Amino acid sequence: MNKKIKIFIVLVVLILLCIMSILLFYNNDEEIKTIKNDKQLSKIYNGNTISAKDTLINIVTMPFSFFTNNFYSHKIIMDSSSDVLGELPTNNGLISSIENASSLSNESSVSKDYSTTNIQVENVDEADITKTDGDYIYSISDSNIIITDVMNPQEIKIATTIKLSDGSIPEELILYKNELVVISAKNNSTSNSYYRYNYKNNTIVRIYDITTKTNPTLIKSYELYEPYYTSRCINNVLYIISSGNLREEEDIVIRNYKEDNSEKLIALENIKYLKDIQTTKQTLISVVDLDNARKDIDVSSYLIDISNAYVSENSIYLLNQEYNYNSDIPPVSVLFGLKGVIGVFTYDNDNNSNGYNTEIYKFNITQEGKVIYDTRNKIKGKTINQYSLDENNGHLRVALYDGDGARVAIFDENLKQIGISDYVAKGETMYSSRFMNDKVYLVTYKTMDPLFVIDLSNETSPKVLGELHIPGYSTYLHPYDENHLIGIGMQTEEVVNKNSSGRVISTTSKIVGMKMALFDVTDVSNPVQISETVIGDRRTTSAILTNPKALLFSKEKQLIAIPVNNYSKDFEVASSSDSYSSTVNSYINYNKSYIAEGYFVYNINIENGFNLKGIITHQTPTKSSSVYKYYNNSKLLRGLYIDENLYTVSETAVKVNNLNTLDLINELKIK
Repeated sequence: MNKKIKIFIVLVVLILLCIMSILLFYNNDEEIKTIKNDKQLSKIYNGNTISAKDTLINIVTMPFSFFTNNFYSHKIIMDSSSDVLGELPTNNGLISSIENASSLSNESSVSKDYSTTNIQVENVDEADITKTDGDYIYSISDSNIIITDVMNPQEIKIATTIKLSDGSIPEELILYKNELVVISAKNNSTSNSYYRYNYKNNTIVRIYDITTKTNPTLIKSYELYEPYYTSRCINNVLYIISSGNLREEEDIVIRNYKEDNSEKLIALENIKYLKDIQTTKQTLISVVDLDNARKDIDVSSYLIDISNAYVSENSIYLLNQEYNYNSDIPPVSVLFGLKGVIGVFTYDNDNNSNGYNTEIYKFNITQEGKVIYDTRNKIKGKTINQYSLDENNGHLRVALYDGDGARVAIFDENLKQIGISDYVAKGETMYSSRFMNDKVYLVTYKTMDPLFVIDLSNETSPKVLGELHIPGYSTYLHPYDENHLIGIGMQTEEVVNKNSSGRVISTTSKIVGMKMALFDVTDVSNPVQISETVIGDRRTTSAILTNPKALLFSKEKQLIAIPVNNYSKDFEVASSSDSYSSTVNSYINYNKSYIAEGYFVYNINIENGFNLKGIITHQTPTKSSSVYKYYNNSKLLRGLYIDENLYTVSETAVKVNNLNTLDLINELKIK
């Protein structure tokens, strides 16, 4: 061999060894990093985040790209408010506890029996538009917070009205002991604040001392310059999560927030980023000790995007879902791993294939309530929402789906994957799932509704036990007891399409109404639907389809109730199950009615299934000449019970009805 060629080969080998050593050095670097200065933050904002490691990786992998099917990779970041694939967005539920989940009870009415918010995880309270402590009801009406005295059902009255005069719109409430947390959104384009880049909504949090209900006192307020995403209250600690785009003014990235009308800066040591994540998104986590609410809050920024969140008592999981077009370029660990060059041509990475990938970030909650980043992992597929996740004995269980079907993955406390089930229902969309102890129930749909039962008792090898095929699909599943499950969704009919010769060319389906079903899952290999009720027609909808907090359920009281939207004339029926057929039939009348909302109240038990007790309405809109106005405030109608009385709450009124007979006891007009 020519001497020059030998020297060239030796030099190439030495260069490659140097590159590998440098890459190994970088790979051993810590995963999460802290922003050092504002200049570095501005570079991230402007996309100048290519590190020395990234440059070396690009150089090393560039030759291999010529052997790939795709010369470049194209990544679409999934926006949390849209679906890239154009699928029907749903919001199903998975609530960990078997009984009706409830928020932390307040001490003021310990002798009363009252319902609380339908939450996902026991002892982890969630915000909603209506709260109660058994003596008072707290609700949202336009830009006001209404505190209603309901101690005497015969004489309910407004105790006070909290008016938000700064232009912010209240979104949700949290009730903790004698403190009321009001979470609002404010479009900062109308604000006098200097920080109004991109006209994004800011998150405003106000905490009131409501010891004296007629005179609430504001004891803490703060504003985060990102849109509100979600919140939780665990014991005495409030967590508010906001997420959006970094904002820059005068070449400086804003890291401000406002607390008690004073501008403050998020400390640089509290701004974190991951070494291989390049994004101009940030997620803010604020922490408040509600037992010492007047103290300064803690605010941390993580330069990550999120499209889902799940919170247990000990952990916060933030998820980012991306749609990737596969570049087929393997990581350096494969290029220079034990397989060497052979590994390049046998490379197959499940997480890099075309379709959705879900990045899971885990944060630990300390005993003091602080939030600390722990670790992360990525898996193929996407979740539906927060109810696609469940934590059991420190292990995370996640229901996902993609083009290959739906499955469940299990991760240990370090987010290392320890088990995954086989795919079910290839080509179908997952609409809901429910984790119940060592089982998970999945609902998928294309033209029929398969309900799958998966055994999770062996975490390293989840097994599909049984399935049930019925018309329609459930977007929300709720435990009735350990052996029975309630499904709420839409009823469909299968449509067979034939050509002129009578040959079947396709099979589709159409929605014909809402549906509630009761399933017996005692025999997990053979789940059975034991009861169902169909509500309305294809125009019928309900807040419960997208928000599980709209559900009122009590097994002990044999009660299930939901808000339902359709045409106002349809609700003008007597309070008896005999009138239900006329309610259903009247839904087909398009021209004589307009949209309104009714609160449908049912008896439910294993023996008799669903029986409609009656429908409670709050407001019927007026008809303006020949124009039929669309009236849809489903998110603003909630039901709750206190002892033997049923309260329904909207922006316009509070009604009290006898829980058993639904006879009207009292009505209070709010506006």
